[in-house]
Amino acid sequence: MPTLIRLIDGRFEAAEDRFTDLADDAELVAGPVILSLTRFQAESDALVTAGRQVGVRLAASEAVEDLAYDLPRLALVAPVFPKFRDGRAFTTATLLRQRLGFTGEVRALGDVLREQAFFMVRCGFDSFVPADGSTAEDWSRAAGRFRHVYQRAADDRAPAFVERAQ
Repeated sequence: MPTLIRLIDGRFEAAEDRFTDLADDAELVAGPVILSLTRFQAESDALVTAGRQVGVRLAASEAVEDLAYDLPRLALVAPVFPKFRDGRAFTTATLLRQRLGFTGEVRALGDVLREQAFFMVRCGFDSFVPADGSTAEDWSRAAGRFRHVYQRAADDRAPAFVERAQ
């Protein structure tokens, strides 16, 4: 079972995953589930009206705007990194937080590496399933590597020019 790392109050912690990530052809299980966008669109009304916590796994090629109407009903959105060098999931997380105002969990899935921790946090990710077997301590060191930032982002850190002006 992959390790789940959560960012809670600025600290990375290993956590138990209460969500079950289901393939499109898998039977529904009890408890919170993560579904593909296609399956969610087909089964969302029945799941949400039953009071289930639902998450959606977004492939890099899928538009986050397709979820805009359903975001208040979702507990989690999980953009997938198909390869570490494919940055579309960063854009998805940024759009979720800044443009669409999503306040639920944004989980990084796929080829998720600790070297990208700092940038993932800046874009709005708050949980991670690392592909490289790294620990919460590894993620904490990687995310704290840089003291200053040079532009505004979803994490609301003050850019260096604001720090200098103060």
